[in-house]
Amino acid sequence: MYSSIPDEATVLRGPFVTGFTDDEFFRFCQENDLARIERTAAHEIIVLPPAGGDFSAASGDVYLQLGNWSHRYGGRAFESSVGFQLRNRAVLSPDASWVNAAAWAGLTPEQRQKFPPLCPDFVIEVKSPSDRIPTLQAKMEQWLRSGVRLGFLLDTETETAYLYRPGQPAETLPGFDRELSGEPVLPGFQLDLRALRPQS
Repeated sequence: MYSSIPDEATVLRGPFVTGFTDDEFFRFCQENDLARIERTAAHEIIVLPPAGGDFSAASGDVYLQLGNWSHRYGGRAFESSVGFQLRNRAVLSPDASWVNAAAWAGLTPEQRQKFPPLCPDFVIEVKSPSDRIPTLQAKMEQWLRSGVRLGFLLDTETETAYLYRPGQPAETLPGFDRELSGEPVLPGFQLDLRALRPQS
């Protein structure tokens, strides 16, 4: 089984960091806000390098499309700076995600200000040049175990999309001359993969 920790990440271990409370970990992230930080279920802290240009543009376009749909149909769309605290106490940050309106309304104002203690309904992960597909596939499986109802893993280099649904094997779709449907989790949502191609 592959680890969901990216190869290019710096992993902080030891009793000092693994002993952080949820509030202390949140403060640690705020005080190091230029870094992309996640936390494993074992409370190891994962520090990821800054994103490159093409990757950042692709993940930004993914969020733009999802955000436009969410403004029309409801719920809350999030970009990559959010961290979701899952049931196993891991804190993960997808490149784009969506939470249904009822689940978001069930959080207190304080919970919304920190890492929301819930799992999104829908996540998108975009492969960066330094990512390994098996590592991202392991992360997608972790999302499914945590309660994600639909997930897209996108490799812009090979123009390959992987679709994840609970209880089903991942579906591989080659080619970005298509749209990906969010049905039935996101009614009416179509992610246009053609927009993710690098522009010359």
